[in-house]
Amino acid sequence: MSKITLSVIKADVGGYVGHSASHPEVLAKAEVMLDAAKREGKLIDFSVLACGDDLELIMTHTHGTDAEVIHKLAWDTFVEGTEVAKKLKLYGAGQDLLADAFSGNVKGMGPGCAEMEFEERPSEPVIIFMADKTSPGAWNYPLYKIFADPFNTAGLVIDSSMHEGFTFVINDPMKNKRVKLNTPEEMYDLLALIGSHEQYVVDTVYRKDGFVAAKASTQKLALIAGKYVGKDDPVMIVRAQAGLPAVGEVLEPFSFPHVVSGWMRGSHNGPLMPVSFKQATPTRFDGPPRVIAAGFQLADGKLIGPRDMFDDPSYDRSRAIANEVADYLRRHGPFEPGRLPHGDMEYTTLPAVLEKLADRFS
Repeated sequence: MSKITLSVIKADVGGYVGHSASHPEVLAKAEVMLDAAKREGKLIDFSVLACGDDLELIMTHTHGTDAEVIHKLAWDTFVEGTEVAKKLKLYGAGQDLLADAFSGNVKGMGPGCAEMEFEERPSEPVIIFMADKTSPGAWNYPLYKIFADPFNTAGLVIDSSMHEGFTFVINDPMKNKRVKLNTPEEMYDLLALIGSHEQYVVDTVYRKDGFVAAKASTQKLALIAGKYVGKDDPVMIVRAQAGLPAVGEVLEPFSFPHVVSGWMRGSHNGPLMPVSFKQATPTRFDGPPRVIAAGFQLADGKLIGPRDMFDDPSYDRSRAIANEVADYLRRHGPFEPGRLPHGDMEYTTLPAVLEKLADRFS
C-alpha cells in the first residue's frame, strides 16, 4: 500500500480541576471534530485521548508530515475545545494556543507535534507515549535505553536486523541546531549531549538503513512565547517488532521512574511515573509527572486500539519508587535539586521575582 502518516498533535486547552485533568466535554468536542474530518476523507482514522490536562489527537492519513490540512484540523479542534473550556471556566483555557490565527503549521504556534510517514508493514505495532508536567527531554533516557542499551534491549545483541545499531537525531532547541549520531560507535558522544536533557533533546531515531523507528515532539513553549506559559508535555511515537525493539523492550525503560524537569509550575524535578489512562490525573503538587502509553496495531491505516500498556501490575513497583522519590524531592522545598537549577529557571516565573531585587544588589 502507499505510505501512511501517523500524526500525534497535542495541546493544553483547559484544565479540570486546575491542571489535573481534561474535561469530558472537551474530549467529546474533539471526537466530533475528528469524526467529521474522517467522514470527509481527510483522515483514515483517529483516536482522542488525554494525559492530565492535555488533549491528545492521534490521526492517520495520507497527506504526509507537516500537511496544512491536518495541522489546520488540529488547530481548529483545539480552538473549539478552548471555547468549551471557556464556557466551563476551566483553568488556563487555550493555554497552549500562542497565536491568534492559524498560519499553515502548528509548529511554533504552541501545540506539540510528532509525525512520521512510512509504509505499513505486514504487522505494524506502534506505541504512542504522552506525558504531562514535563519537557521534551523526558524522552532522552527511554529512547537511549530502547535503541542503544543492550541491557534493556536484548535484540541489539541477538537480532541481526538491529545489530548494526541506530542513528539518533539530536536537537538543540536553544540554538535551533541539530546533529546526527550513530550508535553504538558514537554512544559516548550521544550520552555527552542527551544527559543534559534541558539543552539537547532526541528528535528522531532511525535504523541504519533509514527505516524510521521513533519520533518525538521537541517544541519548547517558553522559547516560542518568550516566557513561562506551562510545560511542554511532550508526545512520542515508537514503532516496534520485526527488525525493531519488541513491545516489551520499548516499555521496559519506564520500569525505572527517571527524574525529569517540570512538575509544579514547571520549576521542579520529579520522577516520571508510568500510569494507566485512568491514573493520568496528576494532583500531588500538580504531579508527579505522568506518562501513558497507548498501543495500536495499524491495519491499512486503521488504529486498532488503543490498548492501555501501563495498566499492568508489573509497573506497580515503578509507581511505588516514584512515590518514594517524590517524597524525597518534596522535602527539599524551594532548595535545589527539588527546584530546578538556576539556569533552567530562566523560562519560569522566577525572573519576575528576581527583577524586583535587581536594584538592591551592590
